[in-house]
Amino acid sequence: MNESESFFGNPDPIFADKELLRVSHLPESDRIIGRDTELRKLANAIKDAQRGDTPNNVLVYGKTGTGKSLCSKYITRDLTEAAADNGVKIGVAYVDCFQESTETQTVRTIAQALNSPEETEITVPHTGVSTSDYYRRLWDILDARLDVGIIILDEIDKLEGDNVLMQLSRAAEAGKVTESTLGVIGISNKIRYKDSLNERVKSSLSERDFVFPPYDANQLREILKSRSDAFREGVLDEDVIPKVAALAAKEHGDARKAIDILRYAGEIADEHDDDTVKIEYVDEAHDREEQARLSELIAKQPEHSKYLLQSLALQVQDTSGKNPPIPTKSVYSVYERLCESNGVDPLKVRRVRDLLSELAFLSLVEQERKGRGKGKGAHTVNQLVDDPEVVIKACKSA
Repeated sequence: MNESESFFGNPDPIFADKELLRVSHLPESDRIIGRDTELRKLANAIKDAQRGDTPNNVLVYGKTGTGKSLCSKYITRDLTEAAADNGVKIGVAYVDCFQESTETQTVRTIAQALNSPEETEITVPHTGVSTSDYYRRLWDILDARLDVGIIILDEIDKLEGDNVLMQLSRAAEAGKVTESTLGVIGISNKIRYKDSLNERVKSSLSERDFVFPPYDANQLREILKSRSDAFREGVLDEDVIPKVAALAAKEHGDARKAIDILRYAGEIADEHDDDTVKIEYVDEAHDREEQARLSELIAKQPEHSKYLLQSLALQVQDTSGKNPPIPTKSVYSVYERLCESNGVDPLKVRRVRDLLSELAFLSLVEQERKGRGKGKGAHTVNQLVDDPEVVIKACKSA
């Protein structure tokens, strides 16, 4: 290599603004496609905060990639700006409960996000403070600098215990805050999440419930077109976006998946030193995204859900035919052996059925009730959505 050359000196030949194809990117309203109804419902639920009043608490459900987090972040940003015009100060705290799952971690993250030490003269250290002290500092921060706090709890089902939800949802009612108020937006992939809450939390937290449906192919195509300026002019073949949208719609209706495939297709073109993102790169990009999606999704599942996925995958491998349906009883038998080999006590059959239903909701498993024959009743059969080898690999690396 010549001393004057650099691996990083040349401009990106494919991407003009790659951030537009990142999941973390929060687009403007004209880039949020097919979610006008959902945005309007969210706005109506929390609009009282615009006047400094207590907003409704909200639970938002839907599969991965249906715009739940995106819409929640956008609508709270819009609310904050609208409220400022009324002289109302709103602070928004976003918590990824998969990363911050304990009560202490959650309250600390909220307090840090809403705090401005220059205004409040309150510090929120990362360690060395009790949970109750983090709560006290949070209430003081809210009263010192905000009229309303909006707290977004993403993957709320990963929280350990209900106490943080009880504290947040009843803070104003219990007099913890007197000069301010707050509301909670909980986001979950699990449609039955609310059933796991105790009755007091359930009644105070879930004032409004919304379900986000999967995107269809037309919506996915428009979403991708709205972000096509992530690429340099002329590098994207016209057939690429329709194919990516069709793939994502057929499998999941997942906008996150579609955007990731499009980004991977661009990266693959760059790796091939090609100045055009061709349709032939989409299949390779799809495979790459599938591996990444599975690893991420499976990594977030409870330990026993991973054992169940492995059990189903092993059964599929040992059974003739393409993606055969496996009865829950057979899955449970292999699951018990896996637990034993890993030194873990297996769950009861009823709980295993619940976990398999949750995996079906996440589109990792497909379920169907089938008859055993005349007079023999029916049972549930399970099919793996993804290739068993890919699932086993993802489970072991997660």
